[in-house]
Amino acid sequence: MASVQAPPVVVVGASAGGVEALREFVSNLPADFPACVLVVLHLPARGSSALPAILDRACPLRVQAASEGDRLEPGLVLVGVPDHHMVVLSESISLTRGPHENGHRPAIDVLFRSAARHHGGRVSAVVLSGALDDGAAGAIAVQRRGGNLIVQDFDDALYDAMPRAAAAAAEVEHVVPAAKIAQLLGELVASSPEPSASSAGELMTRETELADMDADELHDPDRPGVPAGLGCPSCDGALFQIEEGSLIRFRCRVGHAWSPESLLEQQTLALEGALWMAIRALEEKVALVSELGQRAADRGFGRTASRFSETADGARESAEMVRRLVTSLGAGESALPDVAESTTDGG
Repeated sequence: MASVQAPPVVVVGASAGGVEALREFVSNLPADFPACVLVVLHLPARGSSALPAILDRACPLRVQAASEGDRLEPGLVLVGVPDHHMVVLSESISLTRGPHENGHRPAIDVLFRSAARHHGGRVSAVVLSGALDDGAAGAIAVQRRGGNLIVQDFDDALYDAMPRAAAAAAEVEHVVPAAKIAQLLGELVASSPEPSASSAGELMTRETELADMDADELHDPDRPGVPAGLGCPSCDGALFQIEEGSLIRFRCRVGHAWSPESLLEQQTLALEGALWMAIRALEEKVALVSELGQRAADRGFGRTASRFSETADGARESAEMVRRLVTSLGAGESALPDVAESTTDGG
């Protein structure tokens, strides 16, 4: 339940190309903006972020890096910090090291979902430039709780995948350039409803508590969704499939969550890693049997040396075939080498 003291909340998510969009957005916020603005940009886990200082130079409001327990105040911009989710509570925020979502911490879905849970229709969510689809599930959560959704105009975004994913997943009415988002938000925030006592659904509540490291939820053996028959790229655990409207997404037993495009990207990275391991093993085999063949030849064992040479040639050809697979990853099925043909050609 949202507190009557809490101001309207604006949650903003960005990734690749997002710094430019964020700077454009905050520079147009009015000095008397009546909402609290919470910003998450995908960040490396290590080191500090220069984003608060960058936005502070452009924004007429007070901008600061988020800290545990910061209160939601009108005219304040809180910026997520590396390796911590920003979870919105009734009157403040919590910084947690909960399970990664879409491979990220901080994750946009966590920010949006937790804001929707506690503040319902008083939330306005903004999805800016970024790759893949973090923010799509969060956009659905905001929409289902009666909040406002805005995505950056696809042609205005340096990377349009994230805005497009959010627009496809939820009923997004506002698709505008970054420079015009602040003006639109001013109108939407001014018409924010009064705080409501309506509760979020069970799924939204449970997923928010996972991100906030709630002990009961973390230890609950039951997980939302149905078994997906897929493994989690983060921990190799079983994934459960969750359907929300048109969006299918996945979550494992320990809480790692994936939207489809992010899961596919991680699977591709895992596949490439496995292929490089195969190449390494094949090249080591070539080196070993070549040395054994040379030793056999030096001792006058010609047939043995010939057999080792054939084995080395076969391993070398296999390594080249796997290299072609690595090269063609992500290029589409038409670019993939014909494995059966390659095997045949290799003898």
